[in-house]
Amino acid sequence: MLPTIELLAAELAAGRRSAVELTTAALGRATDLAGEGARVFTRIDAERAMAAASASDTLRAAGIVRSPLEGLPVSVKDLFDIAGQPTTAGSVLLKNAPPATRNAVVIDRLIAAGAIIVGRTNMTEFAYSGLGLNPHYGTPRNPWDRATGRIPGGSSSGAAVSVSDGMAVAAVGSDTGGSVRIPSALCGLTGFKPTARRVSMEGVLPLSTALDSIGPLAASVRCCAIMDAVLAGEPVDIPAAAELADASFAVPTDVALNDMDETVATAFEIALARLQAEGARVRRIALPEFSQLAQLHARGTFTAAEAWAWHRGYLENRSAEYDPRVGSRIAVGAKMSAADLLDLMAARRRWIAAVEARIAGFDALLMPTVPRIAPEIDLLVRDEQAYFAANGLMLRNPTLINFLDGCALSVPCHDTGNAPVGLMIAAAGGSDRRVLALGQAIESVLAA
Repeated sequence: MLPTIELLAAELAAGRRSAVELTTAALGRATDLAGEGARVFTRIDAERAMAAASASDTLRAAGIVRSPLEGLPVSVKDLFDIAGQPTTAGSVLLKNAPPATRNAVVIDRLIAAGAIIVGRTNMTEFAYSGLGLNPHYGTPRNPWDRATGRIPGGSSSGAAVSVSDGMAVAAVGSDTGGSVRIPSALCGLTGFKPTARRVSMEGVLPLSTALDSIGPLAASVRCCAIMDAVLAGEPVDIPAAAELADASFAVPTDVALNDMDETVATAFEIALARLQAEGARVRRIALPEFSQLAQLHARGTFTAAEAWAWHRGYLENRSAEYDPRVGSRIAVGAKMSAADLLDLMAARRRWIAAVEARIAGFDALLMPTVPRIAPEIDLLVRDEQAYFAANGLMLRNPTLINFLDGCALSVPCHDTGNAPVGLMIAAAGGSDRRVLALGQAIESVLAA
């Protein structure tokens, strides 16, 4: 079982561990030639991390503890600006780009909280896939069934494996269509996608400004709540666990339950039964708006249009430097007109209103985070059709919540030893504290 932020904070407070000790251990795992570190990080900041850890221990000795993250190693996805470093977003295209002149807002908040940033984590190039494959820096292997070599999920692939393999206590990722929740589900972690407006995107290389959000991957719901507060620039105030006997959940029967494999379907149904045994009311409901989403995207998506706007100069002149499976998908955005984009913006507002009205009587939605367990890396590398089919399935359920402008947790719901499966707890935008409260209660039931 992975150590939580609060457990390690207690160890540091009691003097049983030090920030230097924790950071040394994290860096040792990250640089172990027999481990995944070479594929997990695009840059390891060992010297800087050790200096920050030493400073944290000095501050603690003087009675100064800036937050529960004080002295704890964390990783950050390779799309956050760190002063003096190029922000490469898992690409080779930007490897020699001018270094950032200032930190992203979330980086400054982590530093102010006393977190030790050990390095920048690998990702799907420019965050444009839910699988986590990267032909430039390698693909981190899922901690489950590592011998076979399965995908970690994306796009925050290195973020997930940095936590699962003890290279960081928690990781910061981005989530445009599930990029925090997908790798969390496939790697047996907890991931939180907050309401997008909660966390500043200043200094973050964008994928889709309409959909991008910043969230944590960690060992528990409480860990995610701590990280989320720091990232949002708020005092750390974890909501109390909800009472499941008072909770009412909706399970959408449209789209979200389609194409589940046997492992996911079984784990999902057992999870629902366990919650009902605790007194929770679980009702399957029609949510026809979910079935309408594909039609709304018939003329293009926010991601394609906005990614094309950012990348068009590079694709016109340096397309050979892109992962072909990423570059080809971004190029599709060139076909979307301004009128198409405006129509989609208006349709989204109507769609959100309709979905929010339909789920207003429930505390949250429950659905599988993704409908399949992690597929094999080699299969997706070899087979173009398998790659795009898997990508569509991995992104499908999480994307519904991004389009809703909602918030969602993915918590593990599989039994120990089985392939990791995630249960998604989702709600309308602004319901973050309620989702985190429900998540703690659900996590406790499922862990038992």
